[in-house]
Amino acid sequence: MIGTGYVGLVSGVCFADIGNQVICVDKDKNKIDKLNSGISPIYEPGLYELIKKNFTAKRLSFTSNIDRAINTSDIIFICVGTPTKKGSINVDLSFVYKCTKEILKYSKRKKIIVTKSTVPVGTGDEIEKILKKKKKLFTVISNPEFLREGEAIRDFRYPDRIVVGSNEKKPLNIMRKLYAPITNKGSKFFTTSRRGAELIKYASNAFLATKITFINELANLCERSGVNVEDISLGMGSDSRIGGRFLRAGPAYGGSCFPKDTKGLVSVAEKYKINLSVVKSVIKSNQERVNLLTKRVHKILGSNLKNKKISFLGVTFKPNTDDMRDSTSLKMIPYLCKKGAVVNYYDPSGHKKEFKKIKNCFFKRDIKSNCLKADLIILLTEWDEFKSLNFRSITKNKKVKVYDLRNLYNNDEMKKDNLEYYSIGRS
Repeated sequence: MIGTGYVGLVSGVCFADIGNQVICVDKDKNKIDKLNSGISPIYEPGLYELIKKNFTAKRLSFTSNIDRAINTSDIIFICVGTPTKKGSINVDLSFVYKCTKEILKYSKRKKIIVTKSTVPVGTGDEIEKILKKKKKLFTVISNPEFLREGEAIRDFRYPDRIVVGSNEKKPLNIMRKLYAPITNKGSKFFTTSRRGAELIKYASNAFLATKITFINELANLCERSGVNVEDISLGMGSDSRIGGRFLRAGPAYGGSCFPKDTKGLVSVAEKYKINLSVVKSVIKSNQERVNLLTKRVHKILGSNLKNKKISFLGVTFKPNTDDMRDSTSLKMIPYLCKKGAVVNYYDPSGHKKEFKKIKNCFFKRDIKSNCLKADLIILLTEWDEFKSLNFRSITKNKKVKVYDLRNLYNNDEMKKDNLEYYSIGRS
């Protein structure tokens, strides 16, 4: 597994757990040293225990020696980052191509090269061009990942489907054997062309992002028309053609996939001179969502936020992860601090370097110290420990207001407690 980021580490550990000999390689020696000491560089429920178990069983090893890792492996997974290039919507594939050149340099026998990273259509073709000097040694296939942060280990063990794209039949049989412990439990093994697999990943994430954006826009309509958006979600989701997942109104989508992959899909389409107007609208609407929710703080607290005490419960883009990428908090907190508010935040995954240099922004180690004497509590991430709070007792402020971006609480119950409560998609 080349790359010990989220995809590479979780996939590598899980492959070891189903009986394979796995080498995870990364150029970041500090990260490798931590992993060899049993320290996971990412927050993911259950990952630490699996690292320890398989490392002790000697099925899993970590190294920065890419030469040794390549030459002792039969299958090489490329799991490096494919970020969006700064100032554009184009995908930065430099890490993928650099990795490919190192595989070419060190390989001395036949290998199956698998792109696990999310890559645009045609990337496998470009990888083959780089490898053409030793093309008889390599078969390039696509096997995109569909792991949800916070649920990644379960998603690996019990996926809806495993997608493998190859232009040859033999590697498909090898991959089928690799995944046999998983498909034997009922998961579908779906095969297609290499380009087909590359596009399935982008199309899947763009469609899920569209569902989130759609219900968020409907939530705005619900607030004005006196309708509860949760009724709309349940009514729509009960239709088997639509399904209820990803129809929960809330903040803008974030994380490592949806923002990057929607832009990446549009970038690929432009290369082929195709206008993906729906996906473009999704990107624009999601960006506007952050601004809309941030400005609503003024409707709650007034135009002057100077010295107002605002407490955030959760700052990651979703629960059970420490991932801050494209989280709504990255825009909300700096804005509120700039307007003169004093912002405290608590997140179970710990303090965040992103807020370290922001004036009037402070990390607190528990819920009570975070919310003490707050004028406004903003529920941003639906961690389990935020779902049954007594706001009166944790704030000691009779006039505290609650802004619930995840609809964790019920309007009627909050009224009974005489709390000024604001939520999403409710009148």
